[in-house]
Amino acid sequence: MASQALNTAKKDKFDEFYTKLTDIEKELIHYKEHFKDKIVFCNCDDPQISNFYFYFSKNFEKLGLKKLITTHFENSKPSYKLEIINNINKDGKIDEKDSIKTPLKQNGDFRSDEAIEILKEADIAVTNPPFSLLREYISQLFEYGKKFLIVANINLATCKEVFPLIKENKMWLGYKSGACEFMVPESYNRDNSYKGEDGQKYAKFGNICWLTNLDIKKRHETLPLYKIYNETEFKKYDNYHAIEVSKVANIPIDYDGLMGVPITFLYKHNPKQFEIVGLDRYMDDSPHYGKRFDINKKETYARVMIRHLRSS
Repeated sequence: MASQALNTAKKDKFDEFYTKLTDIEKELIHYKEHFKDKIVFCNCDDPQISNFYFYFSKNFEKLGLKKLITTHFENSKPSYKLEIINNINKDGKIDEKDSIKTPLKQNGDFRSDEAIEILKEADIAVTNPPFSLLREYISQLFEYGKKFLIVANINLATCKEVFPLIKENKMWLGYKSGACEFMVPESYNRDNSYKGEDGQKYAKFGNICWLTNLDIKKRHETLPLYKIYNETEFKKYDNYHAIEVSKVANIPIDYDGLMGVPITFLYKHNPKQFEIVGLDRYMDDSPHYGKRFDINKKETYARVMIRHLRSS
């Protein structure tokens, strides 16, 4: 139901999903060293309600930020940006009370010329981009060579346009994974929404992840393996020269050929332990390009194709 609701949100262009502060805190605790002396841009966040802006303004000094910038979006009229640079109110600390509001000539859309100029100035973009525009948003980040940490759906990570960035180790998954709750406006009335004890309306989605190109310790952890390959347990695909591994924990430690593993493998991927070769539907040498693989004439779930990297 959660994934279906997210797909519906994309179709309807409903993008008002606001990340909970607790989720931001749990993820960003792993990236503290990346923010010292950096300019952070939250370019898809309404500063009036954004927990990203609240988190960074509250932790400005603790993180050692150089500057914090966020842009407010208006649909059809000029908007504004907020910046925090130093202790302008002379109260001895730098926080949200030191924000400077500056009018924009455009509406604050991340694709606007003004927002792009701010992005060029920034070191790191941290935000929850509009679900319907994630591909365009990621493309922009790479076009301008920016570091980033963003909220996304793992299904996006396996789309044809985005997956090569993961395959080539230009982008990877962060720490938190699985279901996630977002604050939504009262006008959101789909089946996955409910009222919290705080009176706020929430919507719950599955398969939510963080995408980043900031190096993290998790990315260098070796996945422990214990399974030994055997032909009975590890079936070969009918239409491709690889074996099916239905659970990440069951990756055989001694098999050197190609293996199809669940998408959740991306949460565990260590680029020194495994090579990501491709995605099942888009393997160039597949005789059934565009289709998933079969076992006993039954289509499997989406699979990431990997192989072990052995030290020479």
